[in-house]
Amino acid sequence: MPKNTNLKSVLIIGSGPIIIGQACEFDYSGSQAARSLREEGIEVALINSNPATIMTDPLNADYVYLKPLEKKYIEEILQIHVDMGKPIDAVLPTMGGQTALNLAIECDEAGIFEKFNTKMIGVDINAIETTEDREKFRLKMKEIGVSVCEGRTAKSFLEGKEIAQEIGFPLVIRPSFTMGGYGGGFVNSPEEFDRALNAGLHASPVHEVLIEQSILGWKEYELELLRDNVGNIVIICTIENFDAMGVHTGDSITVAPAMTLPDTIYQRMRDMAIKMMNGIGQFAGGCNVQFALSPDDDTIIGIEINPRVSRSSALASKATGYPIAKIAAKMAIGYNLDELINPITGSTSAMFEPAIDYVIVKVPRWNFAKFKGADQKLGLQMKAVGEAMGIGRNFQEALQKACQSLEIGRNGLGADGKELKDQAALKESLEHPSWDRMFHIYDAFKAGLSFNTIQNLSKIDKWFLHQIEELIHLEKEIMKYKLEDIPADLMLEAKQKGYADRQIAHLVHRLESEVAAQRHELGIKRAYKCVDTCAAEFEAQTPYYYSTFNVKQENPDNESEVSDKKKILVIGSGPNRIGQGIEFDYSCVHGVLAAKECGYETIMINCNPETVSTDPDISDKLYFEPVFWEHVYDIIQHEKPEGVIVQLGGQTALKMAEKLTKYGIKIIGTSWEALDLAEDRGRFSEKLVELGIPYPKFTTVRTSDKAVEVSKELGFPLLVRPSYVLGGQSMKIVINEDELEQHVVRILSEIPDNNILLDHFLEGAVEAEADAICDGEEAYIIGIMEHIEPAGIHSGDSYAVLPAFDLSENVLAQIEDYTKRIAVALDTKGLINIQFAIKDEIVYVIEANPRASRTVPFICKAYQEPYVNYATQVMLGEKKVKDFNFQPVKKGYAIKIPVFSFHKFPNVNKELGPEMKSTGEGIYFIDNLKDEYFLKVYKERNMYMSR
Repeated sequence: MPKNTNLKSVLIIGSGPIIIGQACEFDYSGSQAARSLREEGIEVALINSNPATIMTDPLNADYVYLKPLEKKYIEEILQIHVDMGKPIDAVLPTMGGQTALNLAIECDEAGIFEKFNTKMIGVDINAIETTEDREKFRLKMKEIGVSVCEGRTAKSFLEGKEIAQEIGFPLVIRPSFTMGGYGGGFVNSPEEFDRALNAGLHASPVHEVLIEQSILGWKEYELELLRDNVGNIVIICTIENFDAMGVHTGDSITVAPAMTLPDTIYQRMRDMAIKMMNGIGQFAGGCNVQFALSPDDDTIIGIEINPRVSRSSALASKATGYPIAKIAAKMAIGYNLDELINPITGSTSAMFEPAIDYVIVKVPRWNFAKFKGADQKLGLQMKAVGEAMGIGRNFQEALQKACQSLEIGRNGLGADGKELKDQAALKESLEHPSWDRMFHIYDAFKAGLSFNTIQNLSKIDKWFLHQIEELIHLEKEIMKYKLEDIPADLMLEAKQKGYADRQIAHLVHRLESEVAAQRHELGIKRAYKCVDTCAAEFEAQTPYYYSTFNVKQENPDNESEVSDKKKILVIGSGPNRIGQGIEFDYSCVHGVLAAKECGYETIMINCNPETVSTDPDISDKLYFEPVFWEHVYDIIQHEKPEGVIVQLGGQTALKMAEKLTKYGIKIIGTSWEALDLAEDRGRFSEKLVELGIPYPKFTTVRTSDKAVEVSKELGFPLLVRPSYVLGGQSMKIVINEDELEQHVVRILSEIPDNNILLDHFLEGAVEAEADAICDGEEAYIIGIMEHIEPAGIHSGDSYAVLPAFDLSENVLAQIEDYTKRIAVALDTKGLINIQFAIKDEIVYVIEANPRASRTVPFICKAYQEPYVNYATQVMLGEKKVKDFNFQPVKKGYAIKIPVFSFHKFPNVNKELGPEMKSTGEGIYFIDNLKDEYFLKVYKERNMYMSR
């Protein structure tokens, strides 16, 4: 069936601010869907309150509504379009996660869509009801002959107790209509049950929970399906969870394709998945089905089914190169799979199941350090804030690359001297998984725990454990040699198993650069392979690459051909974490697009499967590789770009600047020397003295004794923090010598040999920040924001108002003057963010960051100007600041709203201080300061302030 020609305009509902369980995978799917519909000549409107996303950018849609995701705003938008004479024909809610679906159902039930003659597409309300309502799902599965866990739903405490008595322990509790496993958990005894049941009934918006037998320790698999309007179904990807049942799939290490699934069982699972998708309804779109498999007798049980694009479909898209959201959007407007072309090959049909000749491993990224006192055990509730994905020719290579991508101070899986050696602690970790269990499996083998002990405690499939055990044997072999004597085939094997030069260097007690030199001497070089959806049976049109080491080393079979065009390479921001989220991905994407406009071939390096920057459509070439020195350097050697942009990818990219400079690679925009001057508080303060600009008194120490000594001179309260960190990591306000000593000792144990900064804390000061574009000679301030909370709460956790709402003309003049002078003094070429504290009409400079900041996308959206594009043109030397005709749309005020995920950590206090804790942000527009929302926030500005 071809496209429905009656659909002229579609409203896409986004997913709102990022929270744990619903992250930037929906920015990716929403952006893809919007582009996909516009290709078909359909006008796209979208609603989303998240300013940090590409999805809410004017380049994606014809009409962008940065409004809260509430019923009244959907109605308002539909009315606006009727008044414009361009009524919205359909609404697509499947691209915005659970938030969008819930909102669409609410609007449908309230008769809003009927009132405006708007139909819902890409979704089947009955299918959602069936899958979200645990009892309906259970009954439907029984009806179609799919085995499910024995259990029933309870709507009351008493009913729950009766069911538990009937089934017997152990049990699992799953609340209806929640996301990311919220409110769910395993219960092994009657004592735990009452508490868990109560929590589950409260977590469910309909106060209903499913109580069922526990299948803890079974194997878990996911299938990603697409079905069109006439019932054609393709299986896009099979994903195997490395962790056994009991860990939420968003917190689980996952592998594609499935490694330990015999074909006979896969065929049964496949048939069941198709039966399940057909059983819940006949809608066209994407669907994710989860199964548990008994390791003892191959019994398969259906766990759940999500009839929409999901976290897994973003992963499956990046894993296979098959753009699920793009195809699902086209099917929502009527196309069938056989009428669409696979965009990767440009020649084969979309009704084609991807075949992949590589392995992908996704490892989640957690941020427990931000939530002191949090339960770090993994279970049914998702706790990860991001994820990294590695692509390799085998499981070991992909796993090492994923571990190298995490940015947690490890060089991969092991071979870095950071093993846990305590056997009792290892056994505890293997049985009760936390974020570092993968590393502890390696440590357990190294510490000599038996294979059976490791398998019995972890319940992880033997095949995966053998793969990790093999790494220990390989390392022992390498350690028998000096670097110069390592046989070429052993060095090649280590590289093929994903070992970084840095890990090999650790094993042979040499430098990383010496290992790299020796490897090149042996002719062992990276080759780049294409992600092509079809195991190289057809030529791919999309340049999407990963690296590996071929057997044929003399002439590596490189599928990435280097053009003779002038190139720019952009380093991405790696996995999401608190302090560095989607806003840096936004800047990277705009940097790439601007460099394209300036006539460069653009190259992107990133390892985050959730983001728009790793959509192969964005850059001319995408390298899905760890943002890790060796990988970045080898790509630069291969592509030979004119230069590298580091100031858009947050701290991840900035950390590369020094090494790039040392290796003679040109940094586009602000130099490493200037970036380092801003990071080095001592030198930066000397620069401020030179400029006659005030800053809070501070000093640098390296011991707790020295800290106590200088505190007498600086005076309490003091702000204590390590140098060179992001998101206020380990920052604290201390009010006496005891607290000071304890905190300094803690920092030095976490980050040895670090400079520790002690700043006199300006109590009761107002905080403000400015972002600017500078060309080295002249600076233009794009926005000055004032924080509603007083100084002491991290800027990422503060409500910020643009423009400033009650700073005097005198203060604003100081801010403008200091911003421009500092930007020029640092020889900034591109973006800079400066933070200020204001007390008694004096403006003090807290810090300057000559890079893209968290607030740049917020200002771009509020003022409706593409500042990252302008800044990139300045970095490239294409234009000066004076060449732009800046025309910000200034109407009322925009408020940046921090959003937290404390509900995932019920034991953690919600106090805010100098260390950032928010996971995302929203934007809210007000006409004036009498607005009720503003007044409420302003009144509560001191409420959560802590130290």
